[in-house]
Amino acid sequence: MINKQAITKEEIHPVLKNRWSPRAFSGEAIENAKLVRLFEAAQWSPSASNEQPWSFILGSKGDETYQKIYDTLVEFNQLWAKTAPVLILCCGRTTSVKNAGKTNPTFMYDLGQAVAHLSFQASDDGLFVHQMAGFNAVSAAELFSLTADFVAVTVVAVGYIGDPEVLHPNLKKMEYNPRERRDLSETVFSGSFGETNTLFVNSPK
Repeated sequence: MINKQAITKEEIHPVLKNRWSPRAFSGEAIENAKLVRLFEAAQWSPSASNEQPWSFILGSKGDETYQKIYDTLVEFNQLWAKTAPVLILCCGRTTSVKNAGKTNPTFMYDLGQAVAHLSFQASDDGLFVHQMAGFNAVSAAELFSLTADFVAVTVVAVGYIGDPEVLHPNLKKMEYNPRERRDLSETVFSGSFGETNTLFVNSPK
């Protein structure tokens, strides 16, 4: 298995340090108990006013749901996503249940947190997650008859790590590339936007 552990300046949780987004998955099926835990973790994510504006459509390889989700993916993602045993369509409710159908301005933020919780649990269970924006959200909404207050936001592939050599040649290089992030001095500000917080000025590389 490729070791793509994050090279961090400070020690962080090993689940986060070892998490990355592969494109090569093995054909091994995911145990039902682990699948249930993914959604249990997502369910306990925080959300504004406890609106819980997330819903998930779960497809397992070989079933109709999986195929419909797969069909919405852009060609680039179809090249590799077919190796994943599970595809999940992540949907967000745009309106508030508690405020008489008014727009919920944080629905996408809250859905993102839920998927982050799902990803953390997956990593803890030895699974890998790859999130995708490259899909046709309008087609997904039609295929799954989403109600007017829901939108399809992202697709998530889940599975055990696989052999990068099974990938299309154009994708292999990305699988082996090291993980990188910009310096925190370019991310954490104080005073004004773009003004680096003193904690991160001249921070060790």
